[in-house]
Amino acid sequence: MGTYVNPGNSGFAVALRGEYVDKTGLISLVNEAMGGPRRLICVSRPRRFGKSYAAEMLCSYYSCGCDSRSLFERLAIARDPSFEEHLNAHNVIRMDMTDLLHRGEDVVVATTQAILRDLCADFPGIASTSDYYIDAILSVVRHTGRPFVFLIDEWDAPIRERGEEQARRYVDFLRTLFKNAGFTGEAVAAAYITGILPIKRYNTQSAISEFREYTMLSPEGYAPYVGFTEDEVRALCNRHGMDFEEARRWYDGYELPSPQGGAPLHIYAPFSVMRAMESGRFASYWTVTAYDSLLTYIERDFDGLQNKVADLVAGERLAINPRKFDNDMREVNDADDVFTALVHLGYVTYDEESSTVRVPNEEVRLEFVDSLERGTHPEVRRLVEAADKTLQATLAGDAEGVAASVEAAHNSRVGPDWYNEEQSLRFAVKLAYLTAIEKYAEVEELPSGHGFADIVYLPKRYARIPAMVVELKWNKPVSSALDQIRDRNYPKVLQDYGGPLLLVGITYDTKTKRHSVAIERVWK
Repeated sequence: MGTYVNPGNSGFAVALRGEYVDKTGLISLVNEAMGGPRRLICVSRPRRFGKSYAAEMLCSYYSCGCDSRSLFERLAIARDPSFEEHLNAHNVIRMDMTDLLHRGEDVVVATTQAILRDLCADFPGIASTSDYYIDAILSVVRHTGRPFVFLIDEWDAPIRERGEEQARRYVDFLRTLFKNAGFTGEAVAAAYITGILPIKRYNTQSAISEFREYTMLSPEGYAPYVGFTEDEVRALCNRHGMDFEEARRWYDGYELPSPQGGAPLHIYAPFSVMRAMESGRFASYWTVTAYDSLLTYIERDFDGLQNKVADLVAGERLAINPRKFDNDMREVNDADDVFTALVHLGYVTYDEESSTVRVPNEEVRLEFVDSLERGTHPEVRRLVEAADKTLQATLAGDAEGVAASVEAAHNSRVGPDWYNEEQSLRFAVKLAYLTAIEKYAEVEELPSGHGFADIVYLPKRYARIPAMVVELKWNKPVSSALDQIRDRNYPKVLQDYGGPLLLVGITYDTKTKRHSVAIERVWK
């Protein structure tokens, strides 16, 4: 048992000692593809989606270097007809490319040497007769009668983190393994590679065209197995006494096409969900990601990106063309490429029917707000500063100040073609309160009393500030907005809140294009 060749099942055993959500249905899919034309599988998902856990699980199940029956016999895969056929029945080569990147200056040399070293140690007298890793693998296959299952975690790390020359040499290494008809046909039972980005394209063609790719844009049958489904999150919330609707607001939003057709699957990032369950607190558990490499484009306002990011945070959808992106963050040519990369990174979610992207949830919105606040582009800085002043004016009861802020947002960020549409005022208000989500949870169309409140801002636990109910009106006196809040008893939903409440009415006159605001404080 080596580090890279038949490394055993200890990683999966550790996962099972925690609160494990059964994802062994993934094994069934790989078993179905084993040895056939679909046996080369590339699954790309954002960080925090459980990709490494999946690789550990597959390694434990397939590797003939361990006995994993006791780990799997109570899980879903044990009921699958293919369970016995492939359980610990294959040689496995498992590579974590983020680890191998640090094993030497040349990642290909470090990887091939590590494989050859393990083969020689595990199969002395067989693999040691060759100093070329390909020949050593073939010798083991011919001696044992067992072709290899290749598992490559973070397969795209060398492409993301090393220069063009090393990236090309690394892709050539992958071609040697998986695009060599003689070797691949004899030595590869299956390959499961996983990373953030789909396989890099050169001249519009995949570098390793034989791989079937299952991405955030096209996950097919792999959609439920990388990330948590809504039912799984609901069960976790019930077990931990957590509010499922709050979990949905914080972490839902990744809508992947369902393999059965119909409504899309709602997928959650496991890392954030589990941290929330463990701590008993909904918050942002985002970790440092490859998004930092895109800040350069946003910071210099590449193709108007900063304004587009602000629109996304305010709730807008943006139309993109994801088909031009070559799956390499170093080759970003326009805003379409940036936002396609952000889909794969998990910062926006893509709707195939409308070809648009949007911010998926509260956790990601907070990250975008942070990026805007760190930015230095003058127009965006003014937008952030204006949003801070809008909230300050609201809390101070300065109705004229709030009206001026909303009017400025409406005038500067809404085009003439839809300026007088109802949704444009809602967008202007959300933009004016852009940075409020750092202290508030923003809820639209909240059922309360005898109707739906337009926008409700609920203070987060640590924020000692009033809740706010915002009602929007057109071509009516501003007093009518406050009257509707009272008449329909919108504050009822907040009656257990216990703190102060601000009723905020905002109206717009389509002829004069003037905005009016009224603010009333209740529940002192």
